[in-house]
Amino acid sequence: MKRILFVDDEVPVLEGLRLRLHRLSGKWTMEFVDSGALAIERMQQQSYDVVVTDMRMPTMDGATLLETVSARWPQTIRIVLSGYSEVQQTVRLVPFAHQYLSKPCKPEQLENVIERCLLLQDLLNEPRLRAITGRIRRLPSLPRVYAALQAAARDDTVSLAQVAKLVSDDSAIAARVLQIVNSAFFRLARRISNIEQAVSYLGIAAIRNLAMSVEIFSRWPGGAGAELDLGKLQVHAHSVAAAAAALAAKTPFADDAVLAGLLHDIGYWVLVQECPEDLMKAVDLAIARQIPMYVAESEILGASHAEIGAYLLGIWGLPYSVVEAVAHHHQPGRVTHAEFDVLGAVVIGHSLASTDDAAAFRRSVPADAKVDHDYLSVVRAPFDWDEAVRRVSETRESEGVIE
Repeated sequence: MKRILFVDDEVPVLEGLRLRLHRLSGKWTMEFVDSGALAIERMQQQSYDVVVTDMRMPTMDGATLLETVSARWPQTIRIVLSGYSEVQQTVRLVPFAHQYLSKPCKPEQLENVIERCLLLQDLLNEPRLRAITGRIRRLPSLPRVYAALQAAARDDTVSLAQVAKLVSDDSAIAARVLQIVNSAFFRLARRISNIEQAVSYLGIAAIRNLAMSVEIFSRWPGGAGAELDLGKLQVHAHSVAAAAAALAAKTPFADDAVLAGLLHDIGYWVLVQECPEDLMKAVDLAIARQIPMYVAESEILGASHAEIGAYLLGIWGLPYSVVEAVAHHHQPGRVTHAEFDVLGAVVIGHSLASTDDAAAFRRSVPADAKVDHDYLSVVRAPFDWDEAVRRVSETRESEGVIE
């Protein structure tokens, strides 16, 4: 049974949570404590799958508690339940909190968020991998983009459009911005998947705070990218995003398709930063046995970059359709399709994009498998293969992409 720890210095709030969530006692073991210190004491005694904490508490506030949990128990999912919405507090929480919920919060909403996080946790059954992903505080950013954002943060004349362009140029930065704008702290009427809308909503001041935060936008660690050319991987991500956009044009999920294309390989940021030696072993195995990288990664680590990236995006609260597409973009057969959707757009776009994952590796690993016209029937695509090729080709031409 999953173990959930609730932390709030207001006893009436804890009692209210206990009463409202009592019906869930059959599937969760829930404990309630009134201080961060007591929460740490409990966690030293036994493990918890999820910690849900208030932000403002005396002595040890929520951010300090979650920072400690992140360092000592990285596999634990960390959720903030708070009635405060200051941007500065949100920025402070970004490296340590997976999800944000605002008070008052309906029991059904809290249950849904916890359940969703737990389901995504089960996506990676290997505890070591959950710990690897859980302790991530600084996703590596391309030095060029990092430097440009730092300069933009110091420039009072920079425009929103310029900042939006910088944000969209890097998958890690885009993911963090979308995580924040979609958090409950900003009380949006609807979820935002479009990066320009997200940047416009946050404004330059908030983006400046994010850009200046070393915890979020770190330089690429020296020597850590021995197996991957991050520049080429970023080109590939944009190529898939552009292809997915062409295929999903004029659909309700067009923005999510672009976002999923942009972030589909974000798991590699985790692998390069947290376990480069295991990634090197996977490359060796892929070359020796001539198998795709995602298969080699699964044999070495227990999961591929696709599942790791999906888990990370899921606990950050990105749209489920995006998480699903990232998780299954190499193995779409694991999902039953009722209709053409984000996953279908990304998978087909991945096959028709002008670049391939394999091209980003410094050694010659086998190329990814591609789908063909049969897959369009499986996902009930509203176009045939020739039309798909035409749409993607026109996008390349309009963007000046040279093959």
